[in-house]
Amino acid sequence: MAVYALTGFSLVSLLSFGYLSWDWMKPSLVADVATDPMEKPLPPTFTRPPHIIFILTDDQGYHDIGYHGSDIQTPTLDRLAAEGVKLENYYIQPICTPSRSQLITGRYQIHTGLQHSIIRPRQPNCLPLDQVTLPQKLQEAGYSTHMVGKWHLGFYKKECLPTRRGFDTFLGSLTGNVDYYTYDNCDGPGVCGYDLHEGEDVAWDQSGKYSTFLYAQRVSKILASHSPKEPIFIYVAFQAVHTPLQSPKEYIYRYRSMGNVARRKYAAMVTCMDEAVKNITWALKKYGYYDNSVIVFSTDNGGQTFSGGSNWPLRGRKGTYWEGGVRGIGFVHSPLIKRKRRTSWALVHITDWYPTLVSLARGNLSNVQGLDGYDVWPAISEGKESPRTEILHNIDPLYNHAKYGSLQDGFGIWNTAVQASIRVGEWKLLTGDPGYSDWIPPQTLTNFPGSWWNLERLTDGPRRSVWLFNITADPYERYDLSEQRPDVVRTLLMRLVHYNRTAIPVRYPAENPRAHPDFNGGAWGPWASEEDGEDWEGGREPLKSRNKKKKCKICKLRSFFRKLNTRLMSNRI
Repeated sequence: MAVYALTGFSLVSLLSFGYLSWDWMKPSLVADVATDPMEKPLPPTFTRPPHIIFILTDDQGYHDIGYHGSDIQTPTLDRLAAEGVKLENYYIQPICTPSRSQLITGRYQIHTGLQHSIIRPRQPNCLPLDQVTLPQKLQEAGYSTHMVGKWHLGFYKKECLPTRRGFDTFLGSLTGNVDYYTYDNCDGPGVCGYDLHEGEDVAWDQSGKYSTFLYAQRVSKILASHSPKEPIFIYVAFQAVHTPLQSPKEYIYRYRSMGNVARRKYAAMVTCMDEAVKNITWALKKYGYYDNSVIVFSTDNGGQTFSGGSNWPLRGRKGTYWEGGVRGIGFVHSPLIKRKRRTSWALVHITDWYPTLVSLARGNLSNVQGLDGYDVWPAISEGKESPRTEILHNIDPLYNHAKYGSLQDGFGIWNTAVQASIRVGEWKLLTGDPGYSDWIPPQTLTNFPGSWWNLERLTDGPRRSVWLFNITADPYERYDLSEQRPDVVRTLLMRLVHYNRTAIPVRYPAENPRAHPDFNGGAWGPWASEEDGEDWEGGREPLKSRNKKKKCKICKLRSFFRKLNTRLMSNRI
């Protein structure tokens, strides 16, 4: 294994100082006040279906919360987690659309056709219309359902919109990322449009309001206008802390001592989001919901390290299948939890929220077939063993095949060139190209501009396409055991074969010029008619707008990051 120098100090120095030997069980970082093992669980206190608030943050790194030892201030999240149950064996997906689709459907990507990349603004694609969504099941159970924030599950036709997929109301963006103030989003040079929607209409009048504040205020307004006697579900999908890095100046000032500019702005956005959660919690108490409420907090994927995020001490970053891309921050806060103030090591995946929340709502799951999620509420509330024993992280047949993978390397049963990852028990297997693989220290130095810029790659060798780790014993993925345990490799490859037999074809259509915002009054929105099929790809080139095109400040930045990502991916592990 080659180790190269790090500007200012070496990675060897980090190892010798013990940074990569961070104590996973250190009380000040992940544990909390222990519950007396002899203490009897309290009886259930709720007689009515609970109010459910699901908070999802965007691109927040594993290290970027106070109780994981971060230099970022998150007092609200720390307090809510300390008084509830921290989920320290919790998994999400490495990028946006996959995590959101699995949350909303309770199914792995291979079972919705969304196993490759994300849904892009100009693609005639969306969450399959035959899927019964989480909010739809909650509506059946008598819930009022509301969504605030980022959708990113497709919008090419009206049937794909949040209000057609189970939400009574919606305020937020349909695409993957927008300006926090202007709500502009550019999907390439000259392909820019406004993206903030109220229901199925464009919310032009909300431009200029910082999205984190706007979304928290909307949640408070919903709570104020609803009766706490009637169950409510609010899905709060913050845009924060995805790029562009924008925050009110007063929050940036708090981190003026941080030498790394990207980290400084990112930290400000995290703290701003933390205060928004504080306001939501306050509204729950003010309007009489709190005592019968369940608050779930989750990140959607690992942090983007060259945009200020940190997944330290985990390996990898957003967009990879290393732990830094798929191990998430998660906790549950509720007066209804029987065993509070503890850390849970129960295995939980984002697909589990669907059956867990529907069951809490006393909904009917008997008519929902093929769920990949499990009801994990007994594990969370009572400390029982998780019903989950394995997680299919993904199988992506379209991702660039690893140069040195082969069917032969996969014992003749699996082509190891294919990007895939699975965890079974304590074992985790990766095949193909899992993505950028370094351990990236917190960006605290002035000469550490993007966290990876001055760090040469630490490689496992140029010809690998299979990795095996004992995640329980080695959560940082330092010791590849694939050569020592070929028996385990073969067993996990057989599980991949099993899952692959159940996969449906990938849904990743070509981009359609008809989606250009110029056809929709300058805003992103549905462009296909109700008569068009789900795979509709007709269209025409957009006409040149008579009006001067709006300047999109993030277009150049997005183009830069795409080129940067291509550079990183080209240097295979």
